[in-house]
Amino acid sequence: MTKDGININETVQEVERLLAQSNDLPPALEASINMLLLVVKLLVARTGLNSRNSSKPPSSDPNRAKTNRPKSNKPRGGQKGHKGCNLDQVSEPDEISSIEIDRRTLPRGEYTERGYQKRQVFDIRIARHVIEYRAQVLENVLGKRFVAPFPPGVERATQYGASIRANAVYMSMFQLIPYERIRTHFDELFGIPISSGSLVNFNVEAYQRLEVFEALAVKTLQSAPVLHVDETGVNVDGKRLWLHNASNAHWTLIAAHEKRGKEAMDAINVIPHFSGLLVHDHWKPYYRYEHCDHVLCNAHHKRELTRAYEQDGQQWALKMENLLDQINAKVKEAGGSLTKAQSKRWRGKYRTLLTQADKECPPPDASPPGAKKRGRIARSKSRNLLERLRDYEEDVLRFMENPLAPYTNNQGERDLRMTKVQQKISGCFRSKAGADTYCRIRSYLSTCRKHNVGVGEALECLFAGKWPEFIQRELDLTGECAE
Repeated sequence: MTKDGININETVQEVERLLAQSNDLPPALEASINMLLLVVKLLVARTGLNSRNSSKPPSSDPNRAKTNRPKSNKPRGGQKGHKGCNLDQVSEPDEISSIEIDRRTLPRGEYTERGYQKRQVFDIRIARHVIEYRAQVLENVLGKRFVAPFPPGVERATQYGASIRANAVYMSMFQLIPYERIRTHFDELFGIPISSGSLVNFNVEAYQRLEVFEALAVKTLQSAPVLHVDETGVNVDGKRLWLHNASNAHWTLIAAHEKRGKEAMDAINVIPHFSGLLVHDHWKPYYRYEHCDHVLCNAHHKRELTRAYEQDGQQWALKMENLLDQINAKVKEAGGSLTKAQSKRWRGKYRTLLTQADKECPPPDASPPGAKKRGRIARSKSRNLLERLRDYEEDVLRFMENPLAPYTNNQGERDLRMTKVQQKISGCFRSKAGADTYCRIRSYLSTCRKHNVGVGEALECLFAGKWPEFIQRELDLTGECAE
């Protein structure tokens, strides 16, 4: 990285080289210099990082510049063939208001009625709806009373209906609205008093009802051909916990655990039984599962290559980023995979570029003869990236020949993204139980949306004691019971 005309990386390497050759420095001075060099490295590494060249979110970029869309020759608005969202008239309106002509405003004469013109106004009515069940009571001559049974689920003198519970969970778990604002919403808009404790209980009830779904999701993802995995840290009552995601285009499973590595993955129990394509960002514990083929996320590689080019001046990194994009474009043009011959040609370009990169970014020199051994020689981030792209070539380029292998792990990152929004709004989870509740409900809602089942419909089904059709179908195939 260059600052004010000074190449900081080269300067630090030169100091380290001279320090390694020196044998007459006092130990205290040598330790102080090493500590200062470490601080410089850390500060240099952090300077200039943004969402383009690291895993930092775009919201953390200072003074984000808006990128203008490239101009197009197409006219403004929806294009031909675009499926719009029009408000069409319905055949059976809920209310009909007839309007008659004031004949006093018409010229004198005879008139014959010729039908009517119609216009429809769509609106909603938000109101409390209370159902009172009156169970008949009969008494025989002996004074013994018999009461008609109430419908299933009607157990108390007053209770909240399925729609209220579904709406509350929707606002809390999907829209991430705080409990106090939800309570105010029901009180002021509907005249229904609900305590924060009741809102928590609604979420707990949904969590308990979804136990069958979670078991089904684990079993389904275990046998899936492709699995996207990712993890992110969350604050749970002041402690760092990890949310683990395992998902694909049809199912989502998010689970909280105290650990980030293999112990958590084994506990969640999806990856240990998975044998398909495992898509991830090279987090090393994933490679401890050898019974599946690994696919590395090239979006992560591109960010690291951008950092290597912008901060370390590595020209090979810019060329490699362009090469990966070119290969991806060719794969798309070919319909999802390249032929063996095409793949061999691009693989040759990939290896040639890495060979050239080895000259531009060589491994660090070993200690000169007679110098003190200082343990494992540190490598720069650019060198580590180069070696990873070389050593894991098959996993980096698997998307070329396998049509199921994706270019990036965007699916896994999208399925975890809303958890970061939740943390920004709430700051933390109050307890591990709260994190578990959130994860299970979000997994269910995400899965339903992937099957074109709306969030409202999904929650209405849940509190009505039935499953959406696609889940019931899977339960029937596996022989699982609904409750």
